[in-house]
Amino acid sequence: MTDGTEAGAGSSEARMESASTSRGRRRAASIYGTIVTAAVIAAGGNQLNSAQLAVTVVVTLIVYWLAEQYAELLGAHTHDGRLPSAGLIRSSLAEAWPMVTASFLPVASIGIAVLFGASSSDAAQAALIVTVVLLIMHGYTAGRAADLDGRQRIIVTCIAGLLGVAMVILKSVLQHHHY
Repeated sequence: MTDGTEAGAGSSEARMESASTSRGRRRAASIYGTIVTAAVIAAGGNQLNSAQLAVTVVVTLIVYWLAEQYAELLGAHTHDGRLPSAGLIRSSLAEAWPMVTASFLPVASIGIAVLFGASSSDAAQAALIVTVVLLIMHGYTAGRAADLDGRQRIIVTCIAGLLGVAMVILKSVLQHHHY
């Protein structure tokens, strides 16, 4: 027979693991949202004006967020003829919301660049630079959270940054193809 402390310790460990998993999901959603933001900016940055681009980015991220959550909940939590509970749906949506909020800083940078006289295309380029910086930061913090050693942390940070650089190159290729 136990005195209750072991059960308490077990539930405490489960809560810590659940919190860690939640942080990991939020981090992954932020990275994914930043990459999708960069892709939309790269694809539309030469064709859309700044306001259209900003709206397109946010709407696209909301659709991706809902679609990803629908697929996740349907695939992982629908079984035995039952749908996931409302609480699980709310929790899952909240954990993945950083996918959408990841677009806010790049979208704000579009508006700031335009306020300082940048063209729509140049504002999009500035926003892509912001996404590269964000991806580098996400890579670094993910590596730190995983307790990776210095070399491993540099590798995951560089990979994250290269994903953003790929979008900058894409925009450049699309811009030269467009004109």
